[in-house]
Amino acid sequence: MFAKDTEMAYNICMNKITLTFPDHTSIEVEDEIRPLTLINRISRDGKKILAVKVNNEICSLDSVINISATLEPVYDDSPEGAAIYRRSLCFILAAAASRFFPGMRLLVGHSLGYGYYYTMDTDKALTEQEITALKDEMRRIIDDDKIIETKLISYKDACAVFEALNMVETRKQLNYRGPSRVQVNTLEDFTDLYFEPLVCTTGALSVFDLMPYHEGFLLRFPAHTDPAVIPEFSDQPKLFEVYHKYKEWGKLLNVTSAASLNQLIHDRTVNEFIDTTEALQIKRIADIADQIQERETARVVLIAGPSSSGKTTTSKKLALQLKAIGYQPKVISLDCYYVGREQTPRDENGDYDYECLEALDIELINRNLLDLFAGKTIDVPSYDFHEGKRHFKGETMTLGANDILVMEGIHGLNDRLTPLIPADKKFKIYLSALTQLNLDDHNRIATSDNRLIRRIVRDSQFRGKDAAATIAMWPSVQKGERLHIFPFQNNADAMLNTALDYELPVLKVYADPLLRCVSPLQKEYAEASRLLNFLNYFSAIPATAVPSQSIIREFIGGSTFKY
Repeated sequence: MFAKDTEMAYNICMNKITLTFPDHTSIEVEDEIRPLTLINRISRDGKKILAVKVNNEICSLDSVINISATLEPVYDDSPEGAAIYRRSLCFILAAAASRFFPGMRLLVGHSLGYGYYYTMDTDKALTEQEITALKDEMRRIIDDDKIIETKLISYKDACAVFEALNMVETRKQLNYRGPSRVQVNTLEDFTDLYFEPLVCTTGALSVFDLMPYHEGFLLRFPAHTDPAVIPEFSDQPKLFEVYHKYKEWGKLLNVTSAASLNQLIHDRTVNEFIDTTEALQIKRIADIADQIQERETARVVLIAGPSSSGKTTTSKKLALQLKAIGYQPKVISLDCYYVGREQTPRDENGDYDYECLEALDIELINRNLLDLFAGKTIDVPSYDFHEGKRHFKGETMTLGANDILVMEGIHGLNDRLTPLIPADKKFKIYLSALTQLNLDDHNRIATSDNRLIRRIVRDSQFRGKDAAATIAMWPSVQKGERLHIFPFQNNADAMLNTALDYELPVLKVYADPLLRCVSPLQKEYAEASRLLNFLNYFSAIPATAVPSQSIIREFIGGSTFKY
């Protein structure tokens, strides 16, 4: 042991570094090296590498390694590789738009299927011919296999670059981060700023498409499961309409980016914005309550949405709005109807699959609903997750003439959950935490990032899980959402955006120290590091600014609702 320690100390003094590859072989090099020169050692299977993990941190292939490290490839058919591919395509699009439409602002929006929605900051939409020309320019850049350079420039130079390119929100963001050196990405004569790595040459981005959509267009890209093919487009008009309304609302308030929100925090005027965002969400819930009332035959409201979309708080707030217009609402969670661990199906890994429909007692759910609609009294079940068993603790329920049942759970939109219930007796609501904010002009905020940060905070506050544990199980959660929730979102009678545009500065206060506890020796470090960089774009808002019945309280605590 002493000899090894002495050798290590000697290597450090001599600026030698040890690089360990996926096959557990290693080499020693002097001073520093770039991953690009080690491709054949990092991977031997011929798959396309887009980046490399250096001690579990994702880095560009052109980055400099100057410490001893374990190296792992990031392939194009991995979720991380797909994210790099999409982000790099966004950069190519921004470069092409800057060349074709100088002085005009390209604005990224939300995701739609396997694509991102874009608009130009003008009063008129681009023509099909203009979109085709933009696509052709992207194709030229990609076919020429241009180098994407990542470099550091001074704060002063960065301000001048983004002012010259009319990237208003990107320039504004520098006011609230203020680094002495700014890392930027450069392609030909275009410069942009991304907080995550890009590919190092454009030739890796050959699979993409642009298609007109509403007032803008979609930048379409492949799924990580099949990186050589653009999936067939599946429209989501209801979800798009929700997003569009919120985007227009953000424009009216002149708060469309993290930079604009940071300005409110800096100017100490954010409290009014908080009150306004909360009031808007309450109004949207009240509007849905009115829609339910218009459906005179509705007896059960089914609320579904992905993890951490705020189903529990939304069901309680909807119940208040229903009560305000004459209903006597009663709330129950579908989690009460789990069949029990012994009957729960297992997934392909042999683990209990609590997210599949068959994990619920469909027969009991339908029998209980029919009995309630008939005026009968039912025994309400409860489920003990620790024991993995269902219990009946004496709680009963009856629906009177003015009563309506509110049920929340991930399968609420799937008609296989309630096959015996007539359609006119059901009103289905889909929830999505879809912030209308961008980080800046070209960096979007992913809905899944918003929800993951919510869940990291909630799991720590109420479930005793650290950030690494939540990050580790997130891919499984997302897989369940893709299978059991997203395919049914267009079945909804109403959609509600549960994101609050001030929430990330609040969640940052809780999430930041949790993410910093993830070690570089853990594989979850790559995601923790990415989320920390993401949250660095936001100034903090203290929890004292959050109203007691806000949906954010479901995750940070302190709600006047009982959960």
